[in-house]
Amino acid sequence: MIDGVSIRGGALANAKASELDKLKAASKQFEAIFTRQMLKSMREAKLSEDELFGSEATDQFREMQDSNFATDLADKGALGIAEMLVKQFEARVSKKAPAADGATTMAMGSGPSAKPVSSPIVPGGAE
Repeated sequence: MIDGVSIRGGALANAKASELDKLKAASKQFEAIFTRQMLKSMREAKLSEDELFGSEATDQFREMQDSNFATDLADKGALGIAEMLVKQFEARVSKKAPAADGATTMAMGSGPSAKPVSSPIVPGGAE
């Protein structure tokens, strides 16, 4: 179960927020979730058994502590995952996206001014 992800507040809940702001907020939330899952996996490895202080309450407290720690790391951009996601996807949400998509399509050989591709030359055969 993934706790702590909510779109009630912030840029994701604001209908007037720009697409880039929504992308940044979603990227931060993704980084927090990823970090939280990573910390959870590390805790489950239990390299040492803590029988003296180990209890269900302690495990729950550590899970809450890890969740807050992951959120703080994401807010500060410590791991840089959110920043990389924004860099990767910002062209798709910015106003330059249609021009970029058109340039990509032209480079791939499809579009109104693209020249037809000739068939490959077969050695010893007709061209």
